[in-house]
Amino acid sequence: MHYSETWDLDSIFAGGIDSPALTAKMSTIKQQLTTTADTLFHWRAAADTPDADWFTQLVNSLQAIQAGIDQATVFVVAYQSAHADDTKAAPLLNQIYQLDNQLNNLLTRFKKQLVKLDQATFDTLVQQPALQAIAFNLTEMRQQGLALLDDDTEALINDLALDGFQGWSDHYDTLVSQIQVPYTDENGITQQLSAGQAQNMLAAAMPNAQRAELMRNWEHAWQTHAAPFADTLNHLAGFRLANYRAHGTTNFLQKPLELNRMSQATLDTMYQVVADSKDILLSYLKRKAQLLGKDQLDWQDIEAPLTLGQLPNQTYDQAADFVINNFRQFSPKMGALAQHALEHRWVEAENRPNKRPGGYMENLPETHESRIFMTFTGSPNDTATLAHELGHAFHGSVIQDLPLWRQDYAMNVAETASTFAEPIVADASVKAADDAKTKLTLLDAKMQNPLAMFLDIRARFLFEPRFYAARQHGIVTPDTLSDLMLTAQKDAYGNALNTYHPMFWASKLHFYIDDVPFYNFPYTFGYLFSLGIYAQAKTQSDFEDRYIALLRDTANMSTEALAAKHLGVDLTKPAFWQAGVALIKRDIDEFMALSAPLI
Repeated sequence: MHYSETWDLDSIFAGGIDSPALTAKMSTIKQQLTTTADTLFHWRAAADTPDADWFTQLVNSLQAIQAGIDQATVFVVAYQSAHADDTKAAPLLNQIYQLDNQLNNLLTRFKKQLVKLDQATFDTLVQQPALQAIAFNLTEMRQQGLALLDDDTEALINDLALDGFQGWSDHYDTLVSQIQVPYTDENGITQQLSAGQAQNMLAAAMPNAQRAELMRNWEHAWQTHAAPFADTLNHLAGFRLANYRAHGTTNFLQKPLELNRMSQATLDTMYQVVADSKDILLSYLKRKAQLLGKDQLDWQDIEAPLTLGQLPNQTYDQAADFVINNFRQFSPKMGALAQHALEHRWVEAENRPNKRPGGYMENLPETHESRIFMTFTGSPNDTATLAHELGHAFHGSVIQDLPLWRQDYAMNVAETASTFAEPIVADASVKAADDAKTKLTLLDAKMQNPLAMFLDIRARFLFEPRFYAARQHGIVTPDTLSDLMLTAQKDAYGNALNTYHPMFWASKLHFYIDDVPFYNFPYTFGYLFSLGIYAQAKTQSDFEDRYIALLRDTANMSTEALAAKHLGVDLTKPAFWQAGVALIKRDIDEFMALSAPLI
């Protein structure tokens, strides 16, 4: 079947970035904010117990405003991602951020009013049938309210964040849109690649020398703009640290752990298992270097595909059908969702200039759809990315009937649904290979996930607290940032590489996301958590229903409670994490056995 490689944004708001429907939506949100602000202003919880119906209406109004803002934000960000050179999106996005800022101020007052309610009154309100589905979320908000400052101070922080915290995050996207990386092809023709195109090209098949040259150009492109990137990162971190100090937060990880609804004990156990398992991945890296004809891998070789087997050139249509068919074998509902998404143009995958790098999925709460952004070049990694993002979309589809706050799952479990989808497709690819070299090539592609989760993301996790510690004493220079990154990469990879990527602190978007600090360890959690689910899925006849039940609970309890309820495991003990590592070791053992005759 033929699928469009460009997404449909007109079905969200017709007319592009100048959409009259979007303008009308923003006007409606402004009216809703004014009405709800008036309601909250007159609520004096300490002296007056709110009526249950009135309270429910207030909660629903706040969720409706959030849904409208999310809908508008996804639309504008999607347009901006696909048209990185268009200057209209940025000011419009700033207007939406102002609306979101007003909502945050209302939520601050709402949370503080919840604190003023006595426990018995609060319990009565949240246990009424209309609110039972979000009782956990309201309890969470009440707990958050305990740490809030006075209304005026919190409002000032939110107002300053618009042109400070969020402004610097947006500035990063502007800087990235100006990055150009020269690339000379096999015919000697040189062209300028965008950051997204160059990133994809580094993972494409090419001679070692050609890839090394592209990597030098990639590093140089970011180095040329090191000063503005360092300014951006320093000011983002500075704002975050000042906010932490104002709220009495001294531990960098406290907020990330709260956002992910997980404990320090779980994080420590997971990363201890990761550290203990590093050697099995290093043996794979050594073997891959031999297969590439090198003594030791360089940074750019990690994602370099092996070309031992004759992989067919995969078109987007072929990749899409492959994902759909293999999803369907595991879960008919996953397959149906993937087919619906592709047929209804939820996916932007065209390989063209002026697109931002990377990939993502965002849910549209008002239309109960999703939109997926990526760039498809035909590599196995691209098929894995498509499966990954469609896994996210499936998660969104099974919770779309729940109240909006019940859909607010944390990042770590968000990555569970996406990374769960990848081995479904990867295992099917390996199984379908009809010769050892092709199977070896596909196993190598599959190994990109554990390499990223155990080594690359661990390097990011090591870098970030060291950077924050340095930032507490003042501005961190570009050279120091590169030194910190180089040290973190060497620590994570165990000096297994010949060269590294010191400018990774600039080229990696995740360091510049304002609303999610430590955008790293949740990926590793989601990956290993999904492996545990995947292992169980192969032995359970009722897997589909059990899996959906787990996904529907992802914003309804702590991560530890979720695992205990649906998987029967204790995340603070190493056994569960080690079971996931065992699946990785199985793939590495097969890779080593198949490649031994080639050395």
